[in-house]
Amino acid sequence: MFGLGGQELLLILFVVLLFFGPQKLPELMRGLGKGMKEFKKAQADLEDEFHKAVEAPEPKKKPVEAAASKNETEVSGAKTT
Repeated sequence: MFGLGGQELLLILFVVLLFFGPQKLPELMRGLGKGMKEFKKAQADLEDEFHKAVEAPEPKKKPVEAAASKNETEVSGAKTT
């Protein structure tokens, strides 16, 4: 876990206990858990939106636009005298 061993984790827990005290520790952990949950949810939503955008088909041209572009190519291909 993040390259930390058991001794390092115990030392960090001890320092946190000294700073916040045993009464604040459950509240602090609860807030940390909620924050991580919201972060993971936001990340999943972002990934879903990305996949939808990548997999979305190209928008179809309207028949009027398709006919207009066809006429333009026919006109441009005609010889002028």
